[in-house]
Amino acid sequence: MDIHSRIVGLIDSGDPFCVVAVLSAEGSTPREAGVKALVDAEGRILGTVGGGVLEAQAQRAAVGACRSGQAVVLEFAMSGEAAADCEPICGGSMCLLVDPTARKDAPAYSAAAAAASERRRGLLLTVVSQGATVDTEVTWHPEQETMAPGWGHPFVDSETVRSCLSDGGPRLVAATEAQGSSVQVLVEPVIPRARLLIAGGGHIGQALAAQAVLVGFEVTVIDDRPEFADPARFAPGVRTHCGDIAEALARCDVDGDTYVVIVTRGHEHDADALRACLHRPVAYIGMIGSRRKVALVRQSFIESGVATPEEFDAVQAPIGLDIGAETVPEIATSILAQIITVRRKGSVGRGARDMGDR
Repeated sequence: MDIHSRIVGLIDSGDPFCVVAVLSAEGSTPREAGVKALVDAEGRILGTVGGGVLEAQAQRAAVGACRSGQAVVLEFAMSGEAAADCEPICGGSMCLLVDPTARKDAPAYSAAAAAASERRRGLLLTVVSQGATVDTEVTWHPEQETMAPGWGHPFVDSETVRSCLSDGGPRLVAATEAQGSSVQVLVEPVIPRARLLIAGGGHIGQALAAQAVLVGFEVTVIDDRPEFADPARFAPGVRTHCGDIAEALARCDVDGDTYVVIVTRGHEHDADALRACLHRPVAYIGMIGSRRKVALVRQSFIESGVATPEEFDAVQAPIGLDIGAETVPEIATSILAQIITVRRKGSVGRGARDMGDR
């Protein structure tokens, strides 16, 4: 579940808890700026800000903050001298906010959670003022609001906002208020999760869906056989659709952060699915199969005018990175690794070896 939905749920429960947020991470660190975890009054943690000694200290600080009701900022220098010591030796530094006052910011967290579920973009701004005490304020700003002429914020300029929304990365903005108190603003883009559409609910589709959910994709599996579109076959969080695969792919709402994997039960169904999505504005299309099958489909598409050679060659077929995959889970891993490579690095990497026809 989206972290902001979790925050809203804890606010509604009335139980004390802390939002632990990574404000900054420099050098070699276990987590990045913008990562959040939730810690209750007993020290139990949901999520992680890096594990180890750092996280244990954050949990202890959160227990104390739940009692005092006062936010704190923790600074960590991970420069231990030896691996045998208790201190982390990554060599970087991290700054964490431990905030037990999220209840006052319930409207902002609710708006962010709703935006994420409705695939709307925007920003959460967490203003951290450090003087005699640490005070926080979290506000929500929809993308259309931040893009409007004249929009402004006392500490965040419009260029920072546009940059965050463009690359999806958070920013920490530092400023100074009157009376010498310092201000840090965590500018956190809330961007819809990447979509993964899997055409085919067989063994590979099931394994891929389970792995993709774990790394944060919004996963939908499409199959025309009711037994292979049964939600009971899939990991929690996976959506399923039973119906004609090509028609469903043609109707799906897609964008530049949508990834399509074609692993149906045969080459004719694969070709129909590919035809339905080949010219759609997606980030990635991959189709499983032997090199011979791919070559035959390619020839058919080009000769019939369905695709140019360049258009077909943009399809990742055979699919996946060449990691020597043999088993179904390994094949799923090779496919997901290729998708992550495209998403994070903008490149495909080495193609898979021939996987053979099913």
